[in-house]
Amino acid sequence: MSGNAKLRRSVMFQAVLLVVLMLALSNAPVGDAIWLNVPPTGTKCVSEEIQSNVVVLSDYVVVSDDHGHVPTISAKVTSPYGNNLHHKENVTHGQFAFTTQEAGNYLACFWTDSHTRGAGEVSVNIEWKTGIAAKDWESVARKEKIEGVELELRKLEGAVEAIHENLLYLRDREAEMRTTSENTNARVAWFSIMSLGICIVVSGSQIWYLKRYFQKKKLI
Repeated sequence: MSGNAKLRRSVMFQAVLLVVLMLALSNAPVGDAIWLNVPPTGTKCVSEEIQSNVVVLSDYVVVSDDHGHVPTISAKVTSPYGNNLHHKENVTHGQFAFTTQEAGNYLACFWTDSHTRGAGEVSVNIEWKTGIAAKDWESVARKEKIEGVELELRKLEGAVEAIHENLLYLRDREAEMRTTSENTNARVAWFSIMSLGICIVVSGSQIWYLKRYFQKKKLI
């Protein structure tokens, strides 16, 4: 009976572990399909806050009902520090891929070209993938000769690692924000003390001046 109980507990533990891994995979970073309506004048941008050392892969394409004349656009992707990561002009589709070097907001901007601005808004479909979603699992499966359940387990492992790295990033950001908040509170406290000291000095000076004035006038 004791052996059967241990076996049941082991099976239940494996089942719970599998459920947790599946939940982790469902919450892992995935590719996002974004639709943008780029105005005839001006720029339309999308951004995402990404931590450092993360693979980013994106495809964009102009969608037009008039297949005989597809309007062209220009695209530009910049890092949080303003570095140019991708820049194309007079295109109907394109792709960019890079590995982030610094954490922050990565900005992708699109605008219509001058010779197509009279055609109205231009619809652009963007498929934005980051982290585990940007990994080419077919190449991994061919290279390592894995398939089926083993491949799914590798995906789950990658998802868990991505979630762990994201939690570490959030922890670091929280620590930075806490440090900034503490420094700001300390500065505010010192400023308040200085303001109080200045008020006391000014009030004392006024009292001393008024006392001298009344003594000279022999009012007191």
